[in-house]
Amino acid sequence: METRRFPRGFRRSLVTLGLALTALVVSGFAQDVTTGDAPPPTPDPKATFFDHSQTSKWWFSGQANFVFQAHGDFYAQYSGTNSLKDYAEHATSRVLTFFSGYEFTPNTMAYLDVEEAGWGGISGALGLAGFTNLDVVRNPSLGGQPYIARMMIEQIVPLSKEKMEVERTALSLPTQVPVRRLDMRFGKFSLADFFDVNVGGSDSHYQFLNWVTANNGAWDYAADTRGYTIGAIFDYEDRNWGLRFAEVLMPKVANGPNLDADVARARSENIELELRPKLLKNKDTTLRFLTYVNHGNMGDYEQAVQLYLDHVTPTPDVTATRKQGTVKYGFGFNFQQEFSTDIWAFGRWGWNEGKHESFAYTEDDEGVELGVYVKGTRWHRSLDRAGAAFVSSGISKAHQAYLADGGLGFLLGDGGLTYGRETIEEVFYTTHIWRGVFFAFDLQHINNPGYNQVRGPVTVPGLRLHLEF
Repeated sequence: METRRFPRGFRRSLVTLGLALTALVVSGFAQDVTTGDAPPPTPDPKATFFDHSQTSKWWFSGQANFVFQAHGDFYAQYSGTNSLKDYAEHATSRVLTFFSGYEFTPNTMAYLDVEEAGWGGISGALGLAGFTNLDVVRNPSLGGQPYIARMMIEQIVPLSKEKMEVERTALSLPTQVPVRRLDMRFGKFSLADFFDVNVGGSDSHYQFLNWVTANNGAWDYAADTRGYTIGAIFDYEDRNWGLRFAEVLMPKVANGPNLDADVARARSENIELELRPKLLKNKDTTLRFLTYVNHGNMGDYEQAVQLYLDHVTPTPDVTATRKQGTVKYGFGFNFQQEFSTDIWAFGRWGWNEGKHESFAYTEDDEGVELGVYVKGTRWHRSLDRAGAAFVSSGISKAHQAYLADGGLGFLLGDGGLTYGRETIEEVFYTTHIWRGVFFAFDLQHINNPGYNQVRGPVTVPGLRLHLEF
């Protein structure tokens, strides 16, 4: 395997993030040590416009998320079809979601969620592997009509009599579950709702906005353009560990809106092992190990470059090499570590084989992420959230050669490439205004956008308004 040297900016960012993390950890331990009688905790303020019953068989709720982002002019030696625009621009996105659920029995539930997404993102969501806004729909041909985002049945099979309390949410109606159980889901859902979940970097409505901060960029998880698929999830949970498996449909074409229902030729298997050891006394630790195998009508970067060199195609075209039943696989690691009741460290590592085309999520073949996540209880703002993260992403040699010779992916293509790792620093602060109103400021700094050293850097500030019903 090729040994990669991380650039100085990567090492400097890690040092800075490490110092911030150390300060927060020391503060967390210091404030967790109390003397004398502590005053009774102040109840959290309301986080939604409407209260949601903990006992009703029905669940109804809603969300609205609006994100505004902009950037100024930045240096670019050249630009291409799929480049991030090097002149000032701004964009606003919206996502509206209606959640509903029904509890037939304590172990059988159904969910139906309807969504509407529109407006757009900077540069039409092109030019970055780590695009700046997870809410943006990446296919401009899709309209703004409402669509079914999730429609699934959940069946819990108890494997122990002992039960534990859990939080009721729009995607999980039980308030008590068996400590040992098999949780099965069938229907339409997003894999990212249940795999690679992280306390600090998973929810773009309250936390980070960047694609590779909120998800593992190297996990090319099966989904249509909007991020959803159809299939089955089997999740075995015990007190200190869990193991989940998903068999789901792949899109017919890269970043396509239609799923391929022929599982003999196109499908995706995903396996995640979750361990919950106690590495620090009275502090939660979670380690997640992910692997996936995608089967689909995917192309080969090396073959596409060879066809170009043989003058068969005028430029490298990975779509000309697509073959049904092609296999793409990868691995991921995800951790979160509690340091106090309101401070966590988190991170990810991901890798995929990089020979076959990026197909469903983003053009990212390997990456590493490290971050900190804080709740505002220390300054008496219990529903406020803040975080800082650093992500460094890379692509395979074959992927590099393809872009350097002028090839286009579904996200990237500057017409050439002077390769460098795409590195992103992101910070955010989300403040609770009143009831279900949350406002956030987000700032992202991106070096080598689209893995190109002769473009950027670019800074992208953003504002988010989130409404919770």
